[in-house]
Amino acid sequence: MIQLHQISKIYNQGKTNAFQALHKIDLKIADGELVAIIGTSGAGKSTLLHILACIDSYESGEYYIDDTLVKNCSEKKLAQIRNKKIGMVMQDFALVDDFSALQNVMLPLDFSKSKVSEKKEKCLKALQAVGMEKFAHHQSNKLSGGQKQRVAIARAIVNEPSIILADEPTGALDSKTSSEIMELFKSLNDAGRTVIIVTHDMKIAQQCKRVIRIEDGKIVD
Repeated sequence: MIQLHQISKIYNQGKTNAFQALHKIDLKIADGELVAIIGTSGAGKSTLLHILACIDSYESGEYYIDDTLVKNCSEKKLAQIRNKKIGMVMQDFALVDDFSALQNVMLPLDFSKSKVSEKKEKCLKALQAVGMEKFAHHQSNKLSGGQKQRVAIARAIVNEPSIILADEPTGALDSKTSSEIMELFKSLNDAGRTVIIVTHDMKIAQQCKRVIRIEDGKIVD
């Protein structure tokens, strides 16, 4: 369960260029939901996603992941939450170009004490789940956009997180590939994961089970 109560975010607080990106956001997302957060550029949706991902802080309010109050967590605890509970998928894939698909998927396992052979087995399983096991040893910059996004999703799920957060995951893809990626997110959701997709595309949002609209830093629908 994700719960946000009266979350506000202000950039450059106390300065002349202070900007309030989020205004007292109240939001609950149950385990196993498939949710779209939709809004125009600058509406605050990416800021909200970064707070959900424990990447960005907030000025006031309370954010709970399950029973954990995020603002009470140490940096070490936040890193553990990001590594174990949350998988992130970005629009630009955020892959290391000169790494293979397998090496990219292994990155979240850098701090794992498991044997290298066990890590590789886990990564190959994640690549298989997204239909990319045949490309495990292909260099990332040789892959198509859709293939790169599949590798990025494999990296997001390799630690078997309960929550997948995706920031405009189809923004750099054509319509056919976007549909394939959305089917992949739906299958991850069907397997029990909570999936939250930030998008400006209503066609993508309508494929989710719930749509949250944000405007000017406020949830309006």
